[in-house]
Amino acid sequence: MFHKIMIANRGEIAIRIIRTCREMGIRTVVVYSDADANALYVKLADEAYPIGPPDATQSYLNVERILEVAMRSKADALHPGYGFLSENPEFAEMCERHGITFIGPPSESMYRVKPKHRARQLMKMLNIPVVPGSDEALIASTNAGLTRAGEIAEEVGYPVIVKPAGGGGGIGMAVASSKDELAEATEYVETIGRKVFGVPSFYIERLLTGVKHVEIQVLADKFGNVIHLGSRDCSIQRRFQKLIEEAPCGQLSPHLQMKIYVAAMDVAVALQYVNAMTVEFFYVPGTQEFYFNEVNSRLQVEHCVTELATNVDIVKEQIKIAAGERLSYSQDDISLTAHAIQCRINAEDAANNFFPSPGHITHLRLPHGLGVRIDEGIYEGYEVPHYYDSLLLKLMVRAKTREEARVRMQRALGEMSIEGLETNILFHQVALDDDLFKSGEYTTDFIVKQNIVQKVRERAKILKRLDG
Repeated sequence: MFHKIMIANRGEIAIRIIRTCREMGIRTVVVYSDADANALYVKLADEAYPIGPPDATQSYLNVERILEVAMRSKADALHPGYGFLSENPEFAEMCERHGITFIGPPSESMYRVKPKHRARQLMKMLNIPVVPGSDEALIASTNAGLTRAGEIAEEVGYPVIVKPAGGGGGIGMAVASSKDELAEATEYVETIGRKVFGVPSFYIERLLTGVKHVEIQVLADKFGNVIHLGSRDCSIQRRFQKLIEEAPCGQLSPHLQMKIYVAAMDVAVALQYVNAMTVEFFYVPGTQEFYFNEVNSRLQVEHCVTELATNVDIVKEQIKIAAGERLSYSQDDISLTAHAIQCRINAEDAANNFFPSPGHITHLRLPHGLGVRIDEGIYEGYEVPHYYDSLLLKLMVRAKTREEARVRMQRALGEMSIEGLETNILFHQVALDDDLFKSGEYTTDFIVKQNIVQKVRERAKILKRLDG
């Protein structure tokens, strides 16, 4: 087993990994930018090293600096968390060359699904349905690329969605409903892809609406053992960014559930995958069909709801697998003993079109009680920087039934108080109180369809009058 693990990330995910390492008796090393010098994860780690200015390209994406710290601190292994370098096969390969165990899949497995369009080609070989679109990577800055993009859009039919080939997590995607919009969308996606992921190419798919975004969590070890940990419903989204997740997804029939589970594990076997992986699908309730969306060869932000539903510590399994151990569980050991819900609490003003709201936290009160878990990256007095993702913490609840979990989440949200900046707590309260959410039959267009933002504005006005 490892003696010391470096965590090449920040915020709540760094803390979440630190907590499991501490329970396993493993020391932790973290890195921090100038903007994160006073961050909670820096205070909790055993060792912490500065790596540069706030700009992520000069700090958290600075491969040479991160590897230098890993070597200097004599870390046995490196956990990338999510985002940043977590799905960068070149970085994983560099860790391997430096004798540092990368806590994630082998670089060869990553290369098979990066850029993202390669995963579509693999799905077709496995006879897994894919959304109509392109199996080739395109670059809009070339005349041939832009022309081909227009041809594909005409073939699959507008509206289409343009996705960065090097991306993930819903970042940098754009929708086009016409040829003119396509030119703007491809230029935008290419720019974001180059800046955020270092890959300017993109691919195109038909935009599916009224669908559920379903994820299957998979674990695989070096001995050929592959299991799934059930499903997640990640359909509450705004601009492709998830806000509320549940486990399991209660809208799938047992037959369809089994088909999706088998498809996800087939992907793991085909990739000769080792470690934690998520396979994402779109489920069309009206036709009972499902389509492959993408492979995430890393830990997901929403892995925690699966942990609560199955009582499996996914990060612990990641570490043990990377250390060469067998999975702690067989498929027969896995049972979804509860229903879990996660709300992402962000520094955003939901009543003002989710405008970012970094700032100084003057007061913080967190909820507690039976079935409540919080993965946080903040504390009272902390200055939330504006350079990074707006996520403050993840509030999760676990209960015997979905309705009990929903009520428990409402209770927990009501107890929470974060002052000094705006948050989206009220958004979550309004969303969970909506009849469509209560039914579980919501889809990815929930926020627009149910006019949730306007309802948040109205509720905010009422609360302001009462406070006044």
